Amino acid sequence: MRWALVRVCLAVTAMVVIAFAVPLGLVVQEMARDRAFTNAERQAAAIGPALSVTTERSALEKALAATGAGARGRIGVHVPGAGAQGDDVRVGTLRSAPRDQEAARRNGRTTRAGVPGGWALLQPVLLGSGAVAVVEAFVPAAEATRGVTAAWLALAGVGAALVVGSVAVADRLGTRLVGPARRLAAAAHELGGGRLGTRVPEEGPVELRSAAVAFNAMAGQVVRLLENERELAADLSHRLRTPLTVLRLNAASLGGGPAADQTRSAVEQLERAVDAIIRTARETRPAAGPAAAGAGCDASEVIRERMAFWSALAEDEGRAARTAGVDRPVHVPVARSELTAALDALLGNVFRHTPEGTAFAVDVHRADEAVIVLVSDAGHGIADPQAALARGNSGAQDGSTGLGLDIARRVAESTGGDVHVGPSVLGGAEIRVRLCLQGAGGGRETGRGHGRSMRSRRRARRRHLWRSPN
Repeated sequence: MRWALVRVCLAVTAMVVIAFAVPLGLVVQEMARDRAFTNAERQAAAIGPALSVTTERSALEKALAATGAGARGRIGVHVPGAGAQGDDVRVGTLRSAPRDQEAARRNGRTTRAGVPGGWALLQPVLLGSGAVAVVEAFVPAAEATRGVTAAWLALAGVGAALVVGSVAVADRLGTRLVGPARRLAAAAHELGGGRLGTRVPEEGPVELRSAAVAFNAMAGQVVRLLENERELAADLSHRLRTPLTVLRLNAASLGGGPAADQTRSAVEQLERAVDAIIRTARETRPAAGPAAAGAGCDASEVIRERMAFWSALAEDEGRAARTAGVDRPVHVPVARSELTAALDALLGNVFRHTPEGTAFAVDVHRADEAVIVLVSDAGHGIADPQAALARGNSGAQDGSTGLGLDIARRVAESTGGDVHVGPSVLGGAEIRVRLCLQGAGGGRETGRGHGRSMRSRRRARRRHLWRSPN
C-alpha cells in the first residue's frame, strides 16, 4: 500500500509538472525570440532618420557605424537607384536574398527571412523621392535563444523538487496507513498460530480502527468458544466416571486368567485416558502453536512402548511384528501423547482392516531435515490411496482407513510434514509419516486455524480410544 501511494503520487505530480512546465518552456522560448527581433527592429528604425535626409553612401556608412548593431556588422541598407549613375546603393552587410528584399519593398511592411546563422529583419523605409529603401537587421540564432536553456533548467529543477516533495509526503502518508495494517496482519498470523491472547491497538485511519475493533471482538469470541468447548468436553468426560467405576468393579470380580487380566488392564488404561482428557479439557491456557504442545519426544521410545502394547494382541492373532531403527534415540518435535495417538490409530487400522495372521512392521528413518515413520503390513493394501486420504480429511467413518490417516496427517502437518500412502515391501499398504525437524516452531500453515486442528486431533483421539483395545 505504501509503494502504491508513492507511485500514484509520483504519476500525478509528474503529469502536473509536465502540463505546466512544457507550455512555460515554450512561452520562454517565444519570449526570447520576440525580444531579439524587437531589439533588431529598434536598431533598424534608428537608420530611418538618416535615410530621410540623405542617401549618400558616406553619410549612410557613418549612420550605420554610430549604431551598436551596425558596428558589429549586423545592419545593412539597400537603396534602389540612388547612385550617381542611377545604380543601387548597398551599405553595410546584407545577408538576405534580393527576392526577399524586393518582397519587403513591395509589401511595405517589416518581414523576416531565414539566412545562414539566424534570421534577417527587413524593414522598408519610404524616401522623399518616392523610392523605397530596405534596412536589414541580422538576428543571430544564439541571440534568439539567449536565456532559454537557463530558464528550462530552472523549470526542470522546480519540477523535480515538486516531484521529490510529493513522493516524500506520499511516503509519510503511506507509513501512517501501512503501520496499522501491518500490525493487523501480524496479529492475524499470531491468532492463526494459536496465540489467542493477541490483540491489535485501535489506531490509524477510521477504516483500520474499525477493522482492529472487529478483530479484537473476534479474538475474544474465539477464546470464549474454546473455553465453552473445553468445559463441555470436561463435563462429558466426567460423566464416564460412573460407568467406568461399574466396569472396574465387574472386571475385578472376573477372577484370574489371562483374559481377566487383559480386561482389567484395558479398563485401567481407559480410566487413565479419561482422566487425561478431563485434565486437558480443564486447562485454562488456550492452545498455542505446535511448539507449545511440548518440547517433543523420543520417537524410538514411543514406538517401542506401543509395539510392546500391541504385541500381546498380535501374538493372540498370530501376527508377526517387527521394528527397525528404534535402537537409538530419534527426537521429533511432536508431543508424546500426539505421537502415541497417531501410532495407535495406524496400528489399530492394521488390526481392524487386515485378516488375522497378517504381518506388520514399524520402521524409523532419521534424515537431516525430517524423521520418517513407516507403518507397513502384508495385507491386501489400499486400492485408492488418494481416496483414503480424502476420507481422512472429511472424517468419514465408513470402515475405511480414514480415521487413522486423519490423526497421522494432522500430527505430521503440525510439524510441516505430510502423510503418503503406497505399497509396502511386505505386499500390503505402507503409511509414510514425515515429521519435519524444522517445523517444531514454524511449521507451514495447513489452511486451518491451529486451534481448530488441535480440537480435531483431540476428538479423533477420543474416538480412537473408544475403538481401540487400549
